[in-house]
Amino acid sequence: MMKKILLLTFICLSTAAAAQTQYACFSWNEVIKSMPEYKDVQNGIATLKQQYAAEMTRAEQEFNTKYEAFIEGQRTFAPSIMKKRQAELRDLMEKNIAFRQEAERLLQQAEDEMMAPVIKKMQHLLQQVGEENGYAFIINTDGNACPYTNPAAVADITNILKERARAR
Repeated sequence: MMKKILLLTFICLSTAAAAQTQYACFSWNEVIKSMPEYKDVQNGIATLKQQYAAEMTRAEQEFNTKYEAFIEGQRTFAPSIMKKRQAELRDLMEKNIAFRQEAERLLQQAEDEMMAPVIKKMQHLLQQVGEENGYAFIINTDGNACPYTNPAAVADITNILKERARAR
């Protein structure tokens, strides 16, 4: 009997606490893309991508030039020169592939480093708005993570966050 009373009390307290709990939702992508810092990061990444693309193009042209010279001269090369040139081409191709992979890794690392302060700002904004409005949870609605929210029960704070993100 005592267990039933405790269980009933727990359910009543949980229901009362749930009734007072406030929830909010927002679109992470929409808010972050409205931030001036995000646009700066995207410009920085675009510049880096252009630099790496230019270097990859230069390396490909170098390879193509050497390959064309190899094709043109292969009939006249002595066997040892032929092997040497083939090895040079193979080495150049491997270096180009390694550079491309390293460039992708470095671009991702640069983007992560550049985005860190933007993400930190977003987290600060979320904490600030959450505390000011007494939200127990703020749900990110992007990626179909939360396919339905009842507008009467959940406040959409996307516009509030966008305004604050632009103001700083």
